[in-house]
Amino acid sequence: MVDFTLAALGLAEVPRENPLLYPGVWPRDSGLLDGDRLLPLDRLVYDDRAPVLAVGSNACPGQLRHKMDEFGISSPVPMVRTRVTGVDIGVSAHVSRLGYVSASPVRSPSCVRDLFVVWFDAEQLTVIDASEGVPLPDGNFRRAWLPAPDVRVEVADGRILPGVYSYVNRRGVLHNGDRAPRRHPGQRALLTELLASERWRELFGVTPEEFCARARADVGLCARGTRLLAEARLVTASGLERYANKRPGTGSSLFPPLG
Repeated sequence: MVDFTLAALGLAEVPRENPLLYPGVWPRDSGLLDGDRLLPLDRLVYDDRAPVLAVGSNACPGQLRHKMDEFGISSPVPMVRTRVTGVDIGVSAHVSRLGYVSASPVRSPSCVRDLFVVWFDAEQLTVIDASEGVPLPDGNFRRAWLPAPDVRVEVADGRILPGVYSYVNRRGVLHNGDRAPRRHPGQRALLTELLASERWRELFGVTPEEFCARARADVGLCARGTRLLAEARLVTASGLERYANKRPGTGSSLFPPLG
């Protein structure tokens, strides 16, 4: 008998509790997150739910379950592995109060990646919006509608989605030295790189572990780190900002985006 529990599948870790694990472990294939289990799916597209492209910990079942549990929501969440063209995984230009520097989608027309689309009902989507700071005037992310064909999202049976939502950073993303967005190298590698700067070490210590411990829940320190990224001129646009106010096409049953 197959054990579908997150622990048995190696998917139970929660980056919110251990920031160096960010973005957490992603499943190998599509599944239905139901409590502490990831079950097989019976379909790949859910017309009554909102498709959200996950580039960070929203593709980690342990993290998703943690977010839902915080609000007492136990309803199942479909997670569908897709082939995505036009989006890559960049580095958010802010330090999270959860103790890590998160991922953010960036425009990359030639990039092809396997990413998860998570299908949320209205109640679940409200939780994810809140976790990304969407309702706050100074929150870190806006929920944007990325339409096809600008972003091509193909499910395993060959269908192309008309578009997906994604969370675009309000403060931009880090660049690679020539103003183009850089790819997220992983949490430990990124923090080690940032801590090579004396100014960063003064704020956050000398190791990734110290960084996480100091940043965690220290809102003021995280804000100082975010300002330091801008002051060091490490920030550029993601290329997806123009989609933040777009809505699904007429007649769509999907939920409207927030500005």
